[in-house]
Amino acid sequence: MVDDPGLKALAEAARLSPDNLPLRRHLAEQLLGKGYLADAEAEFRAALVLAPKDPDIMAGLAEAFVRQSSYGEALSALEPLLSEGGYPPRIGVLAARALLGEGDLHKAAFRYHEAVSRDPSVADPELAARLAAPPVERVPETPAAAPAEEPEEAAYLAPSAVTHEQSTAEVERSKFSFADVAGMEDVKEALRVKLLLPIQQPELFAAFGKRAGGGVLLYGPPGAGKTHLARAAAGELGAAFVTVGLADILDMYVGSSERNLRATFDLARRHRPCVLFFDEVDALAGRRSDMRQTANRQLVNQFLAELDGVDQSANEGVLVLAATNAPWYIDVAFRRPGRFDQLVFVPPPDAEARAAILRILCRDKPLAEVDFAAVAKVTEQFVGADLKGVVDRAVEAKLQESIRAGRPIPLSTRDLLTAAKAARPTSVREWMATARNYVMHANESGAWDELMPYIQRKW
Repeated sequence: MVDDPGLKALAEAARLSPDNLPLRRHLAEQLLGKGYLADAEAEFRAALVLAPKDPDIMAGLAEAFVRQSSYGEALSALEPLLSEGGYPPRIGVLAARALLGEGDLHKAAFRYHEAVSRDPSVADPELAARLAAPPVERVPETPAAAPAEEPEEAAYLAPSAVTHEQSTAEVERSKFSFADVAGMEDVKEALRVKLLLPIQQPELFAAFGKRAGGGVLLYGPPGAGKTHLARAAAGELGAAFVTVGLADILDMYVGSSERNLRATFDLARRHRPCVLFFDEVDALAGRRSDMRQTANRQLVNQFLAELDGVDQSANEGVLVLAATNAPWYIDVAFRRPGRFDQLVFVPPPDAEARAAILRILCRDKPLAEVDFAAVAKVTEQFVGADLKGVVDRAVEAKLQESIRAGRPIPLSTRDLLTAAKAARPTSVREWMATARNYVMHANESGAWDELMPYIQRKW
């Protein structure tokens, strides 16, 4: 409870003038600065209703989440900014803190160093120490070796002494299968036919000249379960799983990113059958026509070459999956047959799928009799990440009640409904609005026909 007289006066003023955005923003910032995190969260949410796209308010809400260790909610709050690019560097540092809290060291390091490279004043020494990696010695610049038109690239040439053909990606074994993915039967069937059956029934596919391997691009709104699907595909097959983040590939030195990409494909080939999964692939496979620097175009060319393989059987047994929230920014060459020739839309879950997702999320928790269908009904436009947030919020409230009672009290339908009504969907409406523009005005190839039934709904 707020006991600061000044804050109480501000809160009363905000109550009497609920549409005063500067007042609400000031109150939220003051609450955050003095450590009243739950109250600050509530005020930032109220301010966000008045200004849904204000980056300062979104950042404030995310910081309130981070300081409450609600890292997933922080990333959801920042997602609209991170997906657009060109976001303020301090947003990148905040995202790095949330990613580190989620345990994703690679992505956290990438976000942090990218932000600090744009604005050194946002550096956070404590965060940098937690993300510390062995320093890379930089070779002194040699101006004469650089073409006059591209001096900025010559300054980042990788010294041969520190170049290693070794990927930083790790090989793991997925514990999930398609049974752990609620709904999305059409998506799972597409993955079975394209990726799994050629390895499970090689003789049948060989009779038709089909090899085990290939690529599928999963796309859809943030939080819809694309990464979870990729892990489940690997678990269904019993194959090795290599997940590739931006930090595993991108490097400040010209040529190093291409070598990292080649090393990652070689790692997958050594562990075949293997599911090689590229998250946020639009950052690695963007349209070359939009790129200003030669080095970025060379990375796209290298990616295309690795997908093709050095010979016909180079990638046999390597199943390449990629996920993106922005498929329209990917170079059209990636959709050529033999590369990511199959685009699979991962839609927002319908009511039946939402009920199944909630059931899976709650299966390891003490439960009373729960009407998951009733909860699903009030969570229209929620994706899997949003539903996880609903369950987490309900669990936190139940934990406080259990602590007071001195015993575990099971979750009930009312608990989930209360949490659901306090939450808002994070991304579907905005994503569908963007998708509608491409389907209606930039779909000459028919690539986005699959989206037509969804955008015709009233989102």
